[in-house]
Amino acid sequence: MKEELLNKIHKKELIVGVVGLGYVGLPLAVEKAKAGFKTIGFDIQPEKVDMVNKGQNYIGDVVGSDLKKLVENGMFRATNNFDFIKEADFVAICVPTPLDKHQQPDISYIKSSAQAIARHFKRNTIIVLESTTYPGTTTELIMPILENGSGLKCGEDFYLAFSPERVDPGNLIYKTKNTPKVVGGVGKDATEIAAAMYRAVLDSDIREVSSPEVAEMEKILENTYRNVNIALVNELAMLCEKMDIDVWEVIDAAKTKPYGFQAFYPGPGLGGHCIPLDPYYLSWKAREFGFHTSMIENSMMINDKMPEYCVERASKILNNFKKPLNGSCILVLGVAYKADIDDYRESPAISVIKELKKHKAYVEYYDPWVKSYRDEGTMYYSLDKIDGWIVSKYDLIIITTAHSNVDYEMVQKNAKIIFDTKNVMKDIINRENIEVL
Repeated sequence: MKEELLNKIHKKELIVGVVGLGYVGLPLAVEKAKAGFKTIGFDIQPEKVDMVNKGQNYIGDVVGSDLKKLVENGMFRATNNFDFIKEADFVAICVPTPLDKHQQPDISYIKSSAQAIARHFKRNTIIVLESTTYPGTTTELIMPILENGSGLKCGEDFYLAFSPERVDPGNLIYKTKNTPKVVGGVGKDATEIAAAMYRAVLDSDIREVSSPEVAEMEKILENTYRNVNIALVNELAMLCEKMDIDVWEVIDAAKTKPYGFQAFYPGPGLGGHCIPLDPYYLSWKAREFGFHTSMIENSMMINDKMPEYCVERASKILNNFKKPLNGSCILVLGVAYKADIDDYRESPAISVIKELKKHKAYVEYYDPWVKSYRDEGTMYYSLDKIDGWIVSKYDLIIITTAHSNVDYEMVQKNAKIIFDTKNVMKDIINRENIEVL
């Protein structure tokens, strides 16, 4: 059974299914199809299915011409009919894993995907979960669903593995194709098959680990590491402000040390689908073992507090100009969670805007990448443009995303006062109207 799958991988005869065509799934599906494997994408959103089948790209890290060519050549198609799972030899699950309103893991998308797959997949299929989740999800949740729903036995009739997604939207160097991959299967055969598949598709190191739990935990470690270190510099930034010390200069000085230090930078909070969420998955799972991840939970509290802290700073800045926050006109520059992308998932800028509105400020935003966004059922729209006259109307400009296609010199010349939470104006000489986080 294992040899049959390995042979199909070698001959490019294996058919791939990718469940979830978002920021992770669509780039993965495109790379598999480009590598010569016929690929079927599954998504419950009909608009995504329609766009894919028309060759229309909606993900920044995918080259639109690649997608169009693959669809036209019959190498890639999309559907919301899970009956077609039975055609696939390899199925990757790439669905969202958000938090619920109580900051608890919401694994409903993983669960429903596994249930849909269980009703249709055939014997001698390998199924790989890529969605970031807590250690134990693959064996404790996915495996029983697949076995009970299909009547097949894991390790005998089908294979199961976990290989965490590593996606950094907007990264100009590391894409799906060349980012190293970690694979941990339920048994050595599952690990070998999954690793062979990724080696046939990616131009990167494929690290095999001993179990899905190791692979699940290493993914949590990656992003918790960043969460903790960002919390450290955010807390340091708050202290430096009280001590009248430039935290950005402190970090630049510290990073001259060639060993033992990696630079992280403060900001208005954490955004994206992984770093703000993954530590909650770990702390939730840890409680099952009577263990409290004290340092990690403290770092999450610090980072979660940053939007509120930024609004407190904004209020103090306005107060220096004898302006209350209540009734002030504020322009927020950037709602994407990082520079030069259109992804606003978990963006701290949105939290900053909500906090400003809570204090009765009049708030508008400008983001050349995010023309609109939905939050709690309400749509918000970016200004079409900004110029000197528009900028001069506002009592305060708050920079929350360091987009490179904004004319910051124009902003500085026309703004009454600027609160720069990303230090994007560090090279502007005249800094009289600039306050930095």
